[in-house]
Amino acid sequence: MLKKDLFLLAGLLVFSCSSLEKGQDKKLRRQNTKAEYIARRSDTYFYPLYLPPHRKRELYPWEKGEKQALPKISREFFQCKGSSLNLPMADSSNPEKVVTLVDCDGRHLIPFPVRIYPILIELLNYVQEKTQKRVVITSGYRCPKHNLYVAGSKAFPSKHLIGAEVDFYVESYEDKPEKIVQLIFDFYKKEKRYFKNKDYQVFFRFDGKTNVSTAPWYNKEVFIKLFQSGEGRDFDNRHPYPYLSIQVRYDREKNKRVLLP
Repeated sequence: MLKKDLFLLAGLLVFSCSSLEKGQDKKLRRQNTKAEYIARRSDTYFYPLYLPPHRKRELYPWEKGEKQALPKISREFFQCKGSSLNLPMADSSNPEKVVTLVDCDGRHLIPFPVRIYPILIELLNYVQEKTQKRVVITSGYRCPKHNLYVAGSKAFPSKHLIGAEVDFYVESYEDKPEKIVQLIFDFYKKEKRYFKNKDYQVFFRFDGKTNVSTAPWYNKEVFIKLFQSGEGRDFDNRHPYPYLSIQVRYDREKNKRVLLP
């Protein structure tokens, strides 16, 4: 019984001390608190607060039946597709000396002397606008190191090196590349600057030797190749469906043929 009374007494003392400390804190806080009156002019008034008007939420494109806008294709879309993740590989095209090819890191920008020919950007944007499907550039500009890695030491010089060639496909048209070729024909028929100019509006079929089974199409300005599913595969075009390649043949701005240096 004595232990219980002592325990209660100790608890009462602790509680009393705690209450005393709190009372002292409040007393000091009141003593140190300072209040000042806020003086206002007699004509002072507060701006009224208005509730913002209710605005109905705008519909998303898929809610109102409109096609979703696609980003415009620009020079940056043609950046080199090299990757340091690609493993080194042996190029045995030269039997006297086997060379180990290493890909670039792919993070470099297109160097200043290289320009992407405007007709390529214009054609791809036209195709994207007409199909309302994304144009996927698999190979645009290639730096010399990446081009060597992709094409090998015995490959012919590529217009990818000078920004005058692009490989691409169109989403939802992967197996219908001929329809994309027809859209390119339509571009030259509808564009005003080519009006009544047969050098640009009329396309011919190339009957020379190529690395594709489908005869390419060409006019004065561009050369179009169709790579079927088993043709033209490289590290930039590792997909199972066909793709298109457009090369620039003639520079309208400089009035001269586009040739490799």
